[in-house]
Amino acid sequence: MSKGRMEAFSDGVLAVIITIMVLEMRPPHPTSLTALWPVAPIFLSYILSFIYIGIYWSNHHHLLHAVERVNGAALWANLHLLFWLSLIPFTTAWLGESHVAIWPVTIYGIVLLLAGFAYYILAKVLITAQKGRSVLAEAIGSDQKTVVSMVIYAASISLGFVRPWIACAGYVIVAIVWLIPDRRIERILAAAENTGE
Repeated sequence: MSKGRMEAFSDGVLAVIITIMVLEMRPPHPTSLTALWPVAPIFLSYILSFIYIGIYWSNHHHLLHAVERVNGAALWANLHLLFWLSLIPFTTAWLGESHVAIWPVTIYGIVLLLAGFAYYILAKVLITAQKGRSVLAEAIGSDQKTVVSMVIYAASISLGFVRPWIACAGYVIVAIVWLIPDRRIERILAAAENTGE
């Protein structure tokens, strides 16, 4: 089964998610610069969520670039990932409008955690769908980066009940860890191109 349709569909969904997020941002009615201060948490939550969607888009592209085929299980695993990502506009708006209250921060973190878990599942399903030697399996290896991210998410969610800002800092740390596209996949693909495979 071709991976092209899955990639095109995913790109479209991610574009819609970003569009929904930006449409949720309402400008203040006063025209002074000080009027922007009350909407700063909304803007900051939008920036963080935009970065997360960009990270998923970039790494999703790398995942699919490293595989030759997809199957039905991969399509469902991809939809599972897109489901959790589609909740980000809602949680982003709630987080920003609540000015970092406990439950919005917690739910935001849970959605990020479940999206990360869904990405992990997608990678494993794609590896299984490949016949013979898998470039993706070789590139990802034990996937410690994902495991560390899950631990940070879980710790941040727990700490968020005490200090919501600590949870937000944890979410920022995970974003920084994943900001650069997965270089493991880039290295393996470059090596395969150099050897003519």
